[in-house]
Amino acid sequence: MKKELLIGVVVGLIANVIGLYFATSFLGNGEDVVSVLKAASSEGFLGKLISLGAILNLLAFFVFIKKRQDYRARGVLLITIIIAVSTFVFKFI
Repeated sequence: MKKELLIGVVVGLIANVIGLYFATSFLGNGEDVVSVLKAASSEGFLGKLISLGAILNLLAFFVFIKKRQDYRARGVLLITIIIAVSTFVFKFI
């Protein structure tokens, strides 16, 4: 049970990183990922970019639900909630 939850958390993190990469590649106008992230941080929309990256977690969540791997889906949901709370906190600090 704990192993399945941990697998879901890891999959959620990986999906978020891949989604963040795709979001920066798409919105970066040909610039590299690091410079886009630095610009997003300095301009104050890094949280929005991270939230866009979390969209891939939806795909992972529904795949796990369809396969009836509920604990893995819980892990993905848990990491999505942690990312949402983190971006909310960073926005107001």
